[in-house]
Amino acid sequence: MGIQDIIEGKRQWRAHLTRIKALPPDYQIVYKEMQRYFFKVGPVELHEGTLLSGIADFFEEGAAAGKGVLELIGDDVAAFCDDLIKDSRTYAEIYQESLGTT
Repeated sequence: MGIQDIIEGKRQWRAHLTRIKALPPDYQIVYKEMQRYFFKVGPVELHEGTLLSGIADFFEEGAAAGKGVLELIGDDVAAFCDDLIKDSRTYAEIYQESLGTT
């Protein structure tokens, strides 16, 4: 990864955060909780950038339709997150496999 890749990644991340900051406050709160959850669980595809940007798209559509964030995802944010990554490998799984304790 070169310096240009790092700079481009930062630019894309800042643009993503700008999108999130434009959402209604309840959406921002739930997004931050989801982000924290994903960073802790560590789905491998998180680094590809499609997971969080897909959530931003979904939230922008819901906000534009006038729906509350919990109308979109339900009351259990963790369960919603788990459902999003249920078929994804996580770094925790990879680590468990490397230890031979799966």
